[in-house]
Amino acid sequence: MKRIISFFIGILWICTSVRVQADDLSLHAKAAVLMDAESGTVLYGKSEEKVMPNASTTKILTCLYIIEHCDLEEKAEVSQNAASQPQVRLGVRKGETYKVKDLLYGLMLESYNDCAVVLAEHAAGSVEKFAEKMNEEAKKAGAEHTHFVTPNGLDGSDDGGSHGTTAYDLGMIMRKCIENEQFLKITRTPSYSFHDGSGKRSFTCTNHNALLSSMEGAISGKTGYTSKAGYCYVGSFEQGGIRMIAVVLASGWPPNKTYKWSDVRALAAYGTEHYEYREIQPDTSAITKIPVTGGIRAYVKLNVEKKKVKILLKKSQDVKIQCSLPKKVRAPVDQGDVIGEIRYMTGNTCAARTKITAEENVRAKNYWWYLGNAIEKYSL
Repeated sequence: MKRIISFFIGILWICTSVRVQADDLSLHAKAAVLMDAESGTVLYGKSEEKVMPNASTTKILTCLYIIEHCDLEEKAEVSQNAASQPQVRLGVRKGETYKVKDLLYGLMLESYNDCAVVLAEHAAGSVEKFAEKMNEEAKKAGAEHTHFVTPNGLDGSDDGGSHGTTAYDLGMIMRKCIENEQFLKITRTPSYSFHDGSGKRSFTCTNHNALLSSMEGAISGKTGYTSKAGYCYVGSFEQGGIRMIAVVLASGWPPNKTYKWSDVRALAAYGTEHYEYREIQPDTSAITKIPVTGGIRAYVKLNVEKKKVKILLKKSQDVKIQCSLPKKVRAPVDQGDVIGEIRYMTGNTCAARTKITAEENVRAKNYWWYLGNAIEKYSL
């Protein structure tokens, strides 16, 4: 058997994922991020970890929370607090009822502030309690520096601080949102009509995400604006075989409403120009078995978890593919035990890993094994 010890498998000329500096792109936004939607890898960042107000982009988390925790066919009752929310609003009235699903369309297509409050109070009893739940969900999504106070993104503050997030955090929240089919269905709908609970009032909502009809591969997104936050946007799109998420915060103030669109297009162009997926298939033919000490068998068979690895990498940089295995393992060995790994290295960074596992069980030698072996030996 060939001895399998930490060996070098090969070198492939491919590209790697590298954080670029903010001056590589000319953006209007004060903070921005371009993220690989699959892995969460940052492809481009500009002040992406700075906490800033984010206006109605907050509503993507409000929408996702309601989808995951509420019955969309239930009816929610309007409180005085909800009915008194500022523009932009649907115009709900105290005491009216609306189907939860219908309110979600008003929330995401027209960005109605009153819809957000009706939904928050329906889900948690109050805006304050809903904010607590939102912040918990944000952390689960990997958004560690997010603090939401309002469900609609209107500026506010509480004992925890001011309402805000980072471009990076908002991207991480969007990653989770686009995994939900109901979220995608709502945010991709061009227009939607519904009635209040009595059937006496009717409404039609129109989607204001201009990129859905004007940008190749647009998947979903949400705009936002307050005088404090400026124009904001979070969205996802797929171009060049790469699903990406773009976030821009403070991308101009009136009358520069279109700055956010040009910023997102610039980020998309950067991503497709500098990155691509590469499928790597190293030679793993030598990874078949490894010696076992103290086992009832001398070797254990090995299994490489993935024969091919698909990695989003930056163009023009080499990758070293390494395999790490011990000289031997000690029994007992259970099927599925991780014995080693193949690492795809870009400089000192590991871009991807593939596990090497035991394909079978190998029991350790014990008293009964030695006794049985002795009996068999002397009976011959």
